[in-house]
Amino acid sequence: MAVKIKLKRLGKIRQPHYRIIVADARTRRDGRAIEEIGIYQPTYNPSRIEVNAERAQYWLSVGAQPTEAVLAILKLTGDWQAHKGLPAPAPLLQPETKESKRRSFDEFAKALEGIGEGKGEAITQKAKKADKKADEAEAAAESTEA
Repeated sequence: MAVKIKLKRLGKIRQPHYRIIVADARTRRDGRAIEEIGIYQPTYNPSRIEVNAERAQYWLSVGAQPTEAVLAILKLTGDWQAHKGLPAPAPLLQPETKESKRRSFDEFAKALEGIGEGKGEAITQKAKKADKKADEAEAAAESTEA
């Protein structure tokens, strides 16, 4: 019996999520699985990938063949490289939390405090002298009319 590691689709029409399963090669895409070894949620930003590395290594060692999509996921997690004896890939990006965003903003704000002398001042340039003379001329014209 040929065994494949493949994706089982779940979720709504435009909100798919997948389970990484081990199943007989002849079963349909969403059919009966021998074992579920992980999840993949592509709609999250960044995508959520969780694979039980121990079980994935076991199934790869006994000859289970991953599909192209699962092979790409296993390469991202490093399970494929561990099976083949290759060097591990770079770690996956972790989602940035609100605390880390706040910390980076606070550091940026502290760096800006040393640049400017006053707090809360506008940084636009002052009006030119020519504009002031024109304003004074208009004010004088209005006062003569009244």
